[in-house]
Order: sequence, then C-alpha cells, then structure tokens
Amino acid sequence: MPDVLSELPAYSPIAFARSPYARRIDAPHQPTVVEGTESGETAEASIEFVEGIPAAAFRDLAGFERIWLVFAFHRSEGWKAEVRPPRGGGKRSVLATRSPHRPNAIGLSAVELVAVEERILRVRGMDLLDGTPILDIKPYVPYADAFPSSRAGWIDAIDAAQGQHSAPGPKRPRRTPHGLG
Repeated sequence: MPDVLSELPAYSPIAFARSPYARRIDAPHQPTVVEGTESGETAEASIEFVEGIPAAAFRDLAGFERIWLVFAFHRSEGWKAEVRPPRGGGKRSVLATRSPHRPNAIGLSAVELVAVEERILRVRGMDLLDGTPILDIKPYVPYADAFPSSRAGWIDAIDAAQGQHSAPGPKRPRRTPHGLG
C-alpha cells in the first residue's frame, strides 16, 4: 500500500465562525435542537472569511437556503473508540455518533444562509463555538443531501422509546468546588 499519509494536503481555515457560544456547554448539540439553550431560539451568527479568500469564491451562494460548514473541532482533547451520546442508551462507537471527540477532529453542520455580504456570510441555526475554524463550505442541495426515510441505527431505537427527535438541549454547567471552573 502506498504511503498516502505523506501525500495528504495540509488544511488551513478559509473562515472563522462568529457565534454567541463561547463555551461548549452553551451551544446546542445540533443546529436545530435549541431546547435548553439560554434563549431557546435558533441563534444568528456569521462566517467571516480570512484574507486571501476572494468574494468570487462565495458570491454565488446567494440564493441557497442552507449551506454545509466543514470545520475543525479546535477544542477537542483527543478521542476514544466509544463515547456516551447525550441521548443516552450507553456507550456507542464514536463513528456512529456526532461526538466532537473524533479520530480526526472534523465536523459537518448544515446551517441556514441568511445573507451573503462583502466578507461575511450571515447564518442562522449555528451550533459552533465562537472562533471555530471553517475548512470548507458547500451548498446544501435538497435532492442530493436529504434522505428523510433513511434509517438511523441506534437513534431509531431511542426515538421509539423516548419519542421521535428526543435529543436533549445543552447540559447545565457542572458545579465545581470553591467556585473554580
């Protein structure tokens, strides 16, 4: 097998997320699950492009209702083969979850595109922390990206037991001794 690792490109952010979420505990688990967040509403945020990314690279996003954000989980602290998802049900294989602690700390999020401005995309429904590096942006194409009748493995079993789309909102901050934390 060829040494493909030596042939992989290095990635640099093309933009950074500017969101109201400073800490993981503040952000929703998914862009559309806002129950338990401070406002209980879908947050508005922005994507600010870095110098060197010309407007010609993103101007034709105008008219798309949603976009995919490919990003780096820049605060991830390593990973484990199994994690406990917030929906419960015991440990699950990390690659069968949306945990931020992954072998490669890369994430994918679909957000609503509100406006395309000079060097900024205005978005709604962001679940990213402020300052998250955006590696790529792709348009959401409904006929190619939506599969509403697809099975969702262990999540279907939890939905059957707890009710469909029973994902929890963010956890409450943990109390730490002597006000530390």
